[in-house]
Amino acid sequence: MTLTALLAPDILSLGLAIGVVLGATGAGGGILSVPLLTLILNLSVSQAGPIGLLAVTVASMIAAILGLREGIVRYKAAALMATVGLLLSPVGISLARRLPNAPLVILFVIVLIWVAIRMWRSPVPAPLLNEALSPSASVFSCEQSASTGKFIWTLPCAQALGITGGLAGFLSGLIGVGGGFIIVPSLKANTNLDMRSVVATSLAVIALVSAGGVVVSTSQGALNWSIGLPFTLGTVLGMLGGRHIAKHISQKTLSRGFACLAFIAAALMLQKLL
Repeated sequence: MTLTALLAPDILSLGLAIGVVLGATGAGGGILSVPLLTLILNLSVSQAGPIGLLAVTVASMIAAILGLREGIVRYKAAALMATVGLLLSPVGISLARRLPNAPLVILFVIVLIWVAIRMWRSPVPAPLLNEALSPSASVFSCEQSASTGKFIWTLPCAQALGITGGLAGFLSGLIGVGGGFIIVPSLKANTNLDMRSVVATSLAVIALVSAGGVVVSTSQGALNWSIGLPFTLGTVLGMLGGRHIAKHISQKTLSRGFACLAFIAAALMLQKLL
């Protein structure tokens, strides 16, 4: 690939936009990259998914490393969620390759609308997700130790995080999303982590789960590197900028801004399909 191709301005710009959202909120990288790639570059969902995964993998990995250096990643929780997610990610990828584009677009639109509603209501814990993970919010609460800052592990806590990771991994493979839109609300609803730690831990899970999806997609020849590399470069640069932007904007504003983008993306994808 030539330097000119790597620095393709339209693809770089798309990546920058995704990276800013990813770095600022810890969610939304994959959930917005697929609609943008399908709408602007006329890719199918199955073509756009692996490209989004590649970009989100690299950007979230860098962000997670920075979070580890700051000591705000709950790495054991991240490892548990990622392990379950990696087991289910190939299942999603295999299913995506067998389904036509229209059902995947409809599924993606449904997910986008659901995520937009959840993010608009933030920071109130998402009740639907909470009910799906536990019949009682207190049962699956993962509390940090006051003395060590680490989780006090219980079986219900491990179950809640495992279910979260599995769902994130399956959707990662099926529609090319990193899973942050599942992980962030779940960590907010089921743990007493502050938002910086929630975002950093979410990005660590996304990096591990998405990496598995990229490996599988590459082995199956489903990853278009000529688009994937410049898009990834833009996403990394945007993510680094997004981390700084997040320090100066309230979480409520970020969440509602993301919700508006998700609603718009869902409407445009549905319009294109119809």
